[in-house]
Amino acid sequence: MSLKGKLIIVGGGINTGNSIPANLTSEEALNDYFYQNGILKTILNEAKGGENAQIEIITTASQSPQLAAEAYIRAFGLLGAKNVSHLDINTRQDAVDPVNLQRLADADVVLFSGGDQLRLTSTLGGTPFQKKLLEKYNHEEFIYAGTSAGAAAASSSMIYQGSSENALLKGAVEINSGLALIDSIIVDTHFIQRGRMGRLFQAVVGNPMKIGIGLSEDTGLLITQNNNTMTAIGSGNVIIVDGREITDTSISQVNIGDPISISHLITHVMTRNDVFYFDENKITIKDSQYNN
Repeated sequence: MSLKGKLIIVGGGINTGNSIPANLTSEEALNDYFYQNGILKTILNEAKGGENAQIEIITTASQSPQLAAEAYIRAFGLLGAKNVSHLDINTRQDAVDPVNLQRLADADVVLFSGGDQLRLTSTLGGTPFQKKLLEKYNHEEFIYAGTSAGAAAASSSMIYQGSSENALLKGAVEINSGLALIDSIIVDTHFIQRGRMGRLFQAVVGNPMKIGIGLSEDTGLLITQNNNTMTAIGSGNVIIVDGREITDTSISQVNIGDPISISHLITHVMTRNDVFYFDENKITIKDSQYNN
């Protein structure tokens, strides 16, 4: 099946134009990573209709849904977007409401905010809203964008819990079902800032057919499944953990709580405009020191 939709997944902390992120040092950099090449600007550039696209902000995961929605509505407004609304889905009843389903049907973009990804999936999972979301992604020029919880929930398998300190002890990472827009990846967020390398390693060694994605804050991937590529966007690093060539592990032999061994786990590090190719298990580095 030819998928028409695109995924934009972000590690949290999207630059909304309010302030200069800690890793940026000037107004020029802020302009670059917000007005010119920022993540929200990328969403607008990719959206059907551009600045006229119908964008729905979905805050199901958030503990402060109104504040989260207002921040994104303001930020998109600064970028010239003309049709941005808050689609307030808080309960499973909201996810069957015909009005909400029609708004989803009319949307060109949905942006799922951060918060608690289990709240998000337990509210939407198995509802007509999730079904419509998948239909649109599969058959329309439609963008699913998710940040933090919204990114973690995009895949079929979702990391929910697991401390950074104990992540390479067997059983320390909890994985639940996500919203199932893509099956081939598993996503962790706030990745560099919260030191989550170990828990992504465990997620991948237990599911080596999936590509592990570690997203820094204000950093994401534009995923186009039609051509099997992922392009890095934003101001930080994307970590790719590929378990398809693992040669050995102790995960099935050790007891719960014991440390895990893994051999030949491939890792890539990407920055803006680098491209990962699923089929070839390689990246192209945009600013390679070896390019002529």
